[in-house]
Amino acid sequence: MQMTDSTTQSNDDKIIKTPDEKQGLDIQGHIKIFDPETQEVYVDKHNAIHYENFSKSLANSMANKTTGYVEEMHFGNGGTSVDATGIITYLTPNSSGDNANLYNRTYYKSINDQSSLNTDTTRNKITVAHTSGTTYSDMIVSCLLDFGEPAGQAAFDNTTTVNDTYVFDEIGLFSWEGTAGSGNLLTHVIFHPVQKSLNRLIQIDYTIRIQSLTNFVDV
Repeated sequence: MQMTDSTTQSNDDKIIKTPDEKQGLDIQGHIKIFDPETQEVYVDKHNAIHYENFSKSLANSMANKTTGYVEEMHFGNGGTSVDATGIITYLTPNSSGDNANLYNRTYYKSINDQSSLNTDTTRNKITVAHTSGTTYSDMIVSCLLDFGEPAGQAAFDNTTTVNDTYVFDEIGLFSWEGTAGSGNLLTHVIFHPVQKSLNRLIQIDYTIRIQSLTNFVDV
């Protein structure tokens, strides 16, 4: 008669199963450009993320370095072209490369309400929103172009060309890298041209959602 030792376990039983935890970050951006007085919406769309530059900024910010945090919003007029028939061609947003920038920057301003370079921290600011129990947080960048801003703009929003200096068709968020106006491009969005003139306010609400992705697999 063959006896079986009850204390003997199979190799399978001795294997300690460990979780395979895979994590990642998903970064998405959305921009809304509108008139805060009339509530007319000019642009409402998602944007491109420069993941290399964003990863460096995240690391520098979490390491409490003096660079990498969001400092400026840049405006440009080089994101589109119009042919003789009025057809608008939209260029591809710049989201890679060490020297990535707007196609043609014509204006920029600080939107960091902790910065001494920000002259209106009430209407140009960055807030963070998070709901307990979720795996994402929103960075909400608010920027107001006042009536007299930028200097040198046209009196009325009746231009007949998209090549005017302050007919904006591209916007980007930039990090602080030690000198004003020379940070790294973090986001880039190209849109239908919008003219900034003396007779109108323009509000930009730029939301960046950073989400932690976790996939727990029991193997």
